[in-house]
Amino acid sequence: MNETVRKLLEQAVGPMPENCDLPVPPMGLSEDEERAQRKLDLAIAFRVFGKFGFSEGVAGHITARDPGDPNLFWVNPFGMSFNQIRVSDLICVDHEGRVIHGTRPVNRAAFIIHAQVHAARPDAVAAAHAHSLYGKAFSSLGIELAPITQDACAFYGDHGLYLNYSGVAYAEEEGKNIAAAIGDYKAAILRNHGLITVGSSVSAAAWWFVTMERSCQAQLVAMAAGTPTVVDHDTAILVRQQIGNEPAGWFQFRPLWEQIMATQPDVAS
Repeated sequence: MNETVRKLLEQAVGPMPENCDLPVPPMGLSEDEERAQRKLDLAIAFRVFGKFGFSEGVAGHITARDPGDPNLFWVNPFGMSFNQIRVSDLICVDHEGRVIHGTRPVNRAAFIIHAQVHAARPDAVAAAHAHSLYGKAFSSLGIELAPITQDACAFYGDHGLYLNYSGVAYAEEEGKNIAAAIGDYKAAILRNHGLITVGSSVSAAAWWFVTMERSCQAQLVAMAAGTPTVVDHDTAILVRQQIGNEPAGWFQFRPLWEQIMATQPDVAS
């Protein structure tokens, strides 16, 4: 087990036995193995999004950069339900939206947004965007997520805010503006649109979206009930360091990953 990963884990679970069988992020994979892993993770992420009801018609997409060519990424085909996507359904497109592998077209907004995000963030293996209910509702406020819960602290000082919604992202300029709003952060709130997250793994990007959506829900509920108490700056920074790092994102998605594999094994076909 990687020593950095071990130290991060021990913060959460305490000392681990030498023969610990806790799943860890795969390392040292060949290009083909890495591609297969990213595609499986991507298909599972779509099933999770479907399970949580993040779909809205044909809107929403998650992308994974191809390990062999950084100018290509894997994405869901246009018009397919998140709940039905399998590894074999994924398509590979370039930054101009040309389908390199697959027989179905790509959502134009997907490659407009994600091509610019991937170009601006070479460290980001994956990006996730969907029109989830609470993310949409919260985005209309035009404010940042506040550190009112432990989970929300993962985004404290680590998410952008894009205020210039100008319609469906069919123009390259809109994709560039969204990428600029993300900057070096793990996420951004797109006013009147929804949420977008990025990660160094598909699992991390997907988890950041799941937990950001739920944090938006928690803040909306708290604001409706009264005035939420905000975690102080130093504590919020500490908690972000504890649960807002990329290995933590990968691990927190793992129970959902395993649940999909156990209950929907066709996802791997």
